[in-house]
Amino acid sequence: MRIGDLAARTGVNRRLLRYYEEQGLLRPVRLGNGYREYRDSDVAAVRHIRALLAAGLPTAVIARVLDCIQGSEGLITPSHCPTFIDDLRRERTRIATTIEQLQTSQNALDSLLDAALREP
Repeated sequence: MRIGDLAARTGVNRRLLRYYEEQGLLRPVRLGNGYREYRDSDVAAVRHIRALLAAGLPTAVIARVLDCIQGSEGLITPSHCPTFIDDLRRERTRIATTIEQLQTSQNALDSLLDAALREP
């Protein structure tokens, strides 16, 4: 299938699909005329990429773990991916740290806002 077909089947625009290819997340076959040719398995791959992005994983991590996710239901098979769990735990810790930092910033802004609203 062509990129337009993949975009239609996944709801992801062509520009993002090209970006996923640049990041090594998708590997379409290039035809002699330069067109990309996608497989049916790329539909599931795009869905997995979107789910991993929604979970907060950067594309570099997704590139490492994408092959650990098999099937259209997102079945995880870490047996052939020994670092899969470690990668996910590391990213969860990174996200938790970011949340803490954002909460600290939010509290500081709340204090500034309260002080500014009390000023005559």
